[in-house]
Amino acid sequence: MDLLNQYTDNNNDPDSPSQNPNSPENSPPRLLPSRSAAPKVDDTMLALTVADPKTLSKPIDPTQHLIAFNPTYDQLWAPIQGPSHPYAKDGLAQGMRNHKLGFVEDANIEPFLFDEQHNTFLKFGYAADPSASNYVGDFDALQKNNAASVYNIPHREQKKRKIESLKKKEDNDNEEDESNNDKQGAEIENPASEAWLLKNKKSPWAGKKEGLQGELTEDQKKYAEEHAKKKGEEKSGFGGEKVEAVTDKSTFHGKEERDYQGRSWIAPPKDAKASNDHCYIPKRLVHTWSGHTKGVSAIRFFPNSGHLILSAGMDTKVKIWDVFNTGKCMRTYMGHSKAVRDICFTNDGTKFLSAGYDKNIKYWDTETGQVISTFSTGKIPYVVKLNPDEDKQNVLLAGMSDKKIVQWDMNTGQITQEYDQHLGAVNTITFVDNNRRFVTSSDDKSLRVWEYGIPVVIKYISEPHMHSMPSISLHPNANWLAAQSLDNQILIYSTREKFQLNKKKRFAGHIVAGYACQVNFSPDGRFVMSGDGEVASSGTEQSSNMWLGRVDKVLGLGLFNDACCWN
Repeated sequence: MDLLNQYTDNNNDPDSPSQNPNSPENSPPRLLPSRSAAPKVDDTMLALTVADPKTLSKPIDPTQHLIAFNPTYDQLWAPIQGPSHPYAKDGLAQGMRNHKLGFVEDANIEPFLFDEQHNTFLKFGYAADPSASNYVGDFDALQKNNAASVYNIPHREQKKRKIESLKKKEDNDNEEDESNNDKQGAEIENPASEAWLLKNKKSPWAGKKEGLQGELTEDQKKYAEEHAKKKGEEKSGFGGEKVEAVTDKSTFHGKEERDYQGRSWIAPPKDAKASNDHCYIPKRLVHTWSGHTKGVSAIRFFPNSGHLILSAGMDTKVKIWDVFNTGKCMRTYMGHSKAVRDICFTNDGTKFLSAGYDKNIKYWDTETGQVISTFSTGKIPYVVKLNPDEDKQNVLLAGMSDKKIVQWDMNTGQITQEYDQHLGAVNTITFVDNNRRFVTSSDDKSLRVWEYGIPVVIKYISEPHMHSMPSISLHPNANWLAAQSLDNQILIYSTREKFQLNKKKRFAGHIVAGYACQVNFSPDGRFVMSGDGEVASSGTEQSSNMWLGRVDKVLGLGLFNDACCWN
């Protein structure tokens, strides 16, 4: 209650602001004038526009800097009209200038189109107007050239014009030369004139001009013949050696070439039949064939029957030996001037190929010893192979020292294909996948798979840890490849689509680093046999090793010397 009374007392106080009308708190609020942020617009021009509608069609003076009304699009882009500007010679105000010659208007045009029209105007005198669909310049030339530009003149027309211009230029030059000759005719005869000095000017280093060489004297002819003969001997030599021409010949060492029934000596014996297809580990030395005076680089069994062995020697000779009966040399083939590198039988064994370091590949008749044909590219063939298909026995593939695999058609003697992808000399050629593809190895430490007849690699196998593989052999079931790697191991690759390395089948334990030892499978595919480069001593004799392994485990070692047969 005390609070209420106090509140009523305050309201009745005459000195309170509410009871005093003159107090500042009871004065009315003061209102400030409103201000607009928009600039003041002079509506005089707008009133004139309403009064005179022609004002909207008049162009804007380019000299004025302020427009008091909203002009239309037509007014902004209307051309300048009226009298010239009083302070400019060409009638343009200073504000309209952007070039020393006046006002240059920008145009959006491609550089190529601009160059085309510019060059067309310079050459023909007309060009297309970029601001309109018409032409400017010489209309007579426009009709004569059918409005063609310098870039779309037909080729034959260009050639014709070029010939005409050259003829015209030659005619002008001839006319100038004739006029100059007429003028200088008298001056050339005068030693005091500059024309005579220019004609008879001679360099202090100029010697006497010798006349044309006549016929050679006898001494010159003799010297030229000796020089050509010497050059020919140097080119034909290998490593500075002189190469003698070797005639192709053959010597038969048997009793008779045909028996009483007329059968050839290369025919397999009738009683030679395989008693067991199962292969066993060799245990003892059966026979040694001796006849080569130097090392044996390759041996091949006679196809299908195996009753003969063909051997290639470093003594430039190829020999064929009897296996089933006497074990003697039956025939010697002599035709290479250097060591023989590789040999290859045809499917029936009646013919074979030999590749030598004399850069020749010879195709021999096994029975008669005659050379049927010779092939050469000027490079050393390292491996020769015939296509195993019966209908392609005339196709020869040779891996060369110049990194190429060359394919010949032996019927015509022509090179039909070259496979050129390796980076080193080609060492082996092995046909796989029903003879549709073949695998090659090289000194570039890689394997490449080719489609037969197509010089494009379909599979490239190269790893940093890989070594060169000088020998590759195909498993009897044609599903695997055994590759002799120079890091002392034999690697197994699949012949299927991916040609993957079988990491679980790796044969090691022999030493082949630095030696091109060969590798092969047993006929039943159970064993792997390889040469070994390690030298073993036995008394006073030294012999190489033969390393024999089973497909699932290593079995043992045996010794052999020369060409040996194991039982």
